[in-house]
Amino acid sequence: MIEQIQDRLWRIEVPLPENPLRSINSYVIKSPTRNLIIDTGLDRKECLDAILAGLDEVGVDLDETDLFITHMHADHSALVPKLARDGSRIYFNRPDAEVFEGVSPWETILDYAGRNGFPEEELRVALESHPGYKYGVTKIPDFTFLDDGDLLEAGDYRFRCVQTPGHTRGHTCLYEPEKKIFVSGDHILIDITPNIQCWRDGMNPLGDYLASLDKVRALDIDLVLPGHRRLIRNPRERIDELKRHHDRRADEILSVLSDGTQSGYQIASRMSWDLDYASWDLFPVAQKWFATGEAIAHLRWLEERGEVFSETEASNITFSKK
Repeated sequence: MIEQIQDRLWRIEVPLPENPLRSINSYVIKSPTRNLIIDTGLDRKECLDAILAGLDEVGVDLDETDLFITHMHADHSALVPKLARDGSRIYFNRPDAEVFEGVSPWETILDYAGRNGFPEEELRVALESHPGYKYGVTKIPDFTFLDDGDLLEAGDYRFRCVQTPGHTRGHTCLYEPEKKIFVSGDHILIDITPNIQCWRDGMNPLGDYLASLDKVRALDIDLVLPGHRRLIRNPRERIDELKRHHDRRADEILSVLSDGTQSGYQIASRMSWDLDYASWDLFPVAQKWFATGEAIAHLRWLEERGEVFSETEASNITFSKK
């Protein structure tokens, strides 16, 4: 689907086959000088065909086009090498680029998941079914880095970069103060809550995310262009809903921990999830992965608040209620 949102601004809905997200929104600004594509899709034929067809319908020449990527996840970034041309600038944030440019994080994540109780026999299955692993970036492009507060112009759109860590360390949104438009990536979504995961000690991504929500709530915004699902016209109301959601999740975890010390995986298995399966055992292993990472993120946030403490014994991590 292709939708014109405002003058010279379009949304191309790029399908994500066999993925509960269903699709990703790629935004295109057509300019007499340099066009701009914001986010792309997975590195698979269905995504490439859809975005190329949309660009053709809008009349965008890729030889005259730059790209901005809100964050590192494959559904937003993986098609960049196939869309960029020799003269394209690829705007990105430094923290996420460091993950791309470093040693593959997948083995580190697998190890940490195992330490948090994820069954060893399911770990490799979880990795091989993860869309980011199967359809991720195959070639690291040359980036032009943008930091919080930097300006990015595309036609008569003058965006200010707003770094919103949480969903990823460097997640960056675009704010057009004159038009009161906010391109939110996966920071604010309407029908679903952004997945906030933690796969490393010493991090508090949920705390970062909630602080980022407060940062965005202070902006004067009429229209949010999210990475998935419908456009959002009441951003402050949605931000408040998201904050209440995470408070409820934290309360649920504290209730689970009333039964005693447990691993992150065990806690996730006892939480409520908006999935149509009769029990945790029937969850696809990829969904167990996302759920466990989200549970750990809430546990780390509760630990920072002094409501939970963690212990490590023989490298295995468990959590208890204070």
